[in-house]
Amino acid sequence: MNPRLAHLLMRLYPRAWRERYGEEFEALLLAGRGGLRTSANVVWLALREHAFPTQGAKMHPSPVTFVAITRHPSAFLPMAMSLIALALVLGHVGSDLIQNGHVLREADEGTTAHLWQLLMAGQMPVLAFFAIKWLPQAPRQTLKVLALQAGAVLANLAVVFFSGLG
Repeated sequence: MNPRLAHLLMRLYPRAWRERYGEEFEALLLAGRGGLRTSANVVWLALREHAFPTQGAKMHPSPVTFVAITRHPSAFLPMAMSLIALALVLGHVGSDLIQNGHVLREADEGTTAHLWQLLMAGQMPVLAFFAIKWLPQAPRQTLKVLALQAGAVLANLAVVFFSGLG
């Protein structure tokens, strides 16, 4: 294909598209035979690109920040569940200490223990979904969120262990 025609056809595409694919596309046009069918196809696809642009994430890969990734429900819900579970256990331990001077070990686990178990176990599927979805896209930020979550789980387990409830 004629170099001037290849450059002109490449210029029909939107700027973001040209910045990403322009040089490669022009080289492809130059290497090909060209012709009326190729030119018409390129014009049609350029118009289509203006009307229905290529997805923004593919055109401009923006780095996912830690704050942005923690705004997703699959990231903050497990953390909230851990914090609620920690508050339940600390509230139970604190009320026992105030009323009795020590933590009571009850025969029946009680409502607090059941809620704690549900909260701790319920966050596992959400965390698995989060890890499967975000590890390939933003591994560093995902690992930070998972480390934060592991710290919250360990805090829960430490309170249960050291208070003698476990």
